[in-house]
Amino acid sequence: MRKTYILMPALALTAILAIAPLPAAEKSKIEGHWSGKIETPGKPLAVEIDLKASPEGKFSGDISIPAQRTKDLPLGHFSLQGNEISFRIEGVPGNPTFKGKISNQGERIEGTFAQGAGTFDFHLERAASPADAARNALQGFDEFMAQAIQKWNVPGMALAVVAGGEVVFAQGVGLRDLEQNLAMTPDSLFAIGSTTKAFTATVLGMLSDQGKLEWDEPLRSYIPWFRLHDPIASQSLTPRDTVTHRSGLPRHDMVWYNNNHSTRRELVESLAHLPSSAQLRTRYQYNNLMFLTAGYLVETLTGDSWEDAVRQRIFQPLGMRRSNFSVEDSKKDPDHALPYRENDQDKLQRIPFRRIDLIGPAGSINSSVNEMSRWLLFNLAGGKWRGKQLIERATLQDIHSPHMITGARQTRPEIVPGAYGMGWSISTYRGHRRIQHGGGIDGFITTVALFPDDDVGLVAFNNRGAGLPNVLANHAIDKVLGLEAIDWLGESLKERQQGKKAEQESEAKKESVRRPGTSPSHAIQEYSGDYRHPGYGELSVHLKEGALSIYYNGIVTPLEHWHYEVFNGLKADDPTFEDMKFHFRSDVNGNIASVEAQFELLLDKPIRFDRQPARKLSEPAYLIGLTGTYQRPGQTIRIELTGNVLHVDIAGQPRFTLQPSLGDRFIIKELPSYSVAFQVDSQGKATSVTFHQPNGIFEAKRIQE
Repeated sequence: MRKTYILMPALALTAILAIAPLPAAEKSKIEGHWSGKIETPGKPLAVEIDLKASPEGKFSGDISIPAQRTKDLPLGHFSLQGNEISFRIEGVPGNPTFKGKISNQGERIEGTFAQGAGTFDFHLERAASPADAARNALQGFDEFMAQAIQKWNVPGMALAVVAGGEVVFAQGVGLRDLEQNLAMTPDSLFAIGSTTKAFTATVLGMLSDQGKLEWDEPLRSYIPWFRLHDPIASQSLTPRDTVTHRSGLPRHDMVWYNNNHSTRRELVESLAHLPSSAQLRTRYQYNNLMFLTAGYLVETLTGDSWEDAVRQRIFQPLGMRRSNFSVEDSKKDPDHALPYRENDQDKLQRIPFRRIDLIGPAGSINSSVNEMSRWLLFNLAGGKWRGKQLIERATLQDIHSPHMITGARQTRPEIVPGAYGMGWSISTYRGHRRIQHGGGIDGFITTVALFPDDDVGLVAFNNRGAGLPNVLANHAIDKVLGLEAIDWLGESLKERQQGKKAEQESEAKKESVRRPGTSPSHAIQEYSGDYRHPGYGELSVHLKEGALSIYYNGIVTPLEHWHYEVFNGLKADDPTFEDMKFHFRSDVNGNIASVEAQFELLLDKPIRFDRQPARKLSEPAYLIGLTGTYQRPGQTIRIELTGNVLHVDIAGQPRFTLQPSLGDRFIIKELPSYSVAFQVDSQGKATSVTFHQPNGIFEAKRIQE
């Protein structure tokens, strides 16, 4: 059997080779972009060829073969005699050579392609460059965008497309600020949300190139104290696992959402207390906290913040000068988009920026479509920017490759869901390989997509929580790739109306599961207090003017009694906990001991926050009033204070330590089934102490000293 070697990508070179000088008059015969096919057995091989001429009449060129994912391989050894032309692909085994004849009109080249012992016919047609073809295809697309935002009730949006190594479209339509009537521009900053994840994975790839990281080494090799709830996963989880959503953890997003008081290390430490919902590498489960961990790994390996690592390794080389890592910085920029939402009356309402600096490596970057275009070009060029290889091509290909099957169900034949790479989703869109990711944070939706085999990329966003960017991205790519039109906009509007109707029906039915005629088992003030979960942190219940409210991560939500021991979240400025149910539970002593809520939907049990003892039980100013000598028949008891800890001394017994507990009681540390309560007068001084023991309750009176 004959072997053929068609453009082996492993041997791709990037230098441009020139030919011997030729008369300037001959340049127009071959200079330009050519598109065609090599008639290889089975299926023809599509090729794209660019031929150039220097002022001195020297020719050079390159060839790309989308099916083999080879791009810009250099051409050389040109020969042009009359209409006869030949040239060779440089640096590839078998001396692959084109020999053909240019048509009299200079619009077609036909001939044979030879490599090794194989010879095949080829034909090329003169065509517009990919960049020019894309520009032409997108003529008037901004008008379509303007119509779309009106139909979708979106304030504004921006979209950019790159093709053939150039930015071919960058437009903003609508408004970035409704109140000030400020226009959206391609320079308007917006929150790119989870499309940040690809930046984090790329920085890790760069560290891998430097030998500072092995993708498949246990994470504990770099962060020795790292721990998950699952001990096996703790030992085995790798850097690759952190950026492929296969850790076994569900989202647990409420740990970080609106959290502006914790550190990144504290969040990584909290992972030890967050339950898993699957075993390591067995199920795709989207997880922002794992990308936070990847960012913390970057900080550990570099000694710099994640922000500095991205800035130095990506933003600065690519010239993304206005891109930043916090909405607080965006607000200082003169051209930034404001976030909006649609209220119950379908009116646009401005909402506060959601600050997500803490979870930065998973989603805090802010940028513009003009600056994101540079990110697209960098990825499509295999990690090269202006002649400099910032990340090894093979490393970037690994980042762009499938690593975890998502299990997503195919809902239409044009789009085949596939897998997750590292910070990217990989799918097939109408027969074309697509590397894509979406992003969403309050008031902003973003989509970023690469079509590497077509050398096309795009970025789109709008400043309302609406899925219009993905819809417009589909329309744009259909035009650029010359695909038969699909009415994505019309379909999305129909689905939007159906969704609104379903939401209204659901709203009308929510009262049907409520048990009428019930009441709480405790006085309303007894539910008030501080509650804690070792991973989720502090949750407080406050009582004000006879009504309860939940306080968590700075989010305040009023509660209404729903039924029995369940309370319901009401409407609030921040809708996070609206209609969430909070279930309070009592201990055997009748104290409200915990509150549960379904903070993580993929777990079979709610997250339980345990009631914390009253703060005064740890405050020396209060505890000093409990110290002194107490007496009961035949027994003298001494209560002493060391720092903020009470101790009990009873003649003939070891010294006991009191730990704060519920119901203003203390637990004897050495005898956990024993509790101690003090009776306190209006001046805060104890008058007696009561010991609650398994064999009875015993009271001792204070002795005046």
